[in-house]
Amino acid sequence: MGFSKEEKSRRILRGFKTVFFLVTMVISFLVFSAPVFLVIADTILPSALLSASLSPPSLQALYSHFTNYDFRNSLIDIPLISVIRSAIIICVYSFCDGPKLSRGPYLGTTMICCVSSLVFVSVKASYALGWSSGREGSAMETALFICSLALAIAHIIVAYRTSCRERRKLLVYKIDIEAISACKNWFPRYPKIVK
Repeated sequence: MGFSKEEKSRRILRGFKTVFFLVTMVISFLVFSAPVFLVIADTILPSALLSASLSPPSLQALYSHFTNYDFRNSLIDIPLISVIRSAIIICVYSFCDGPKLSRGPYLGTTMICCVSSLVFVSVKASYALGWSSGREGSAMETALFICSLALAIAHIIVAYRTSCRERRKLLVYKIDIEAISACKNWFPRYPKIVK
């Protein structure tokens, strides 16, 4: 019933290969789906940090932030900026396909949304965290600002990487026209380039 040494080593090697394959596939999935996961993180993290920074986390405290909004003191606009930024980016990402991801719409829209939110959050941080108002922000408020800034920068990086990945796909397609034209049914979204 026991396995010989050779069979055990083959089983162990097969197990390592299987684990390596699974880890590689999960990493590939995470890299390919990075824009979607980043949008999910961008909508959840700032909202969670805001609810943690509210003294009694309740709907009444949230409502009071909406009704007594002040640019210098209220933090309700930081999660709203993140949600709006994420909604715009995911809409443009879902409408863009193939060649459009490699050129302007997705990267340009992401850059405009993220840079404008970076400017807004930076100005807001200078007023809310004490440089202009004279009060010190709590650790949760500081984490909220840092999280929003980091997620905006991450959106830019992911959009650039996605754009580069799609550009590489187009470059490979343009170089090897004969192989692609033989497999035209497999690549319907890339039109054949005639020289």
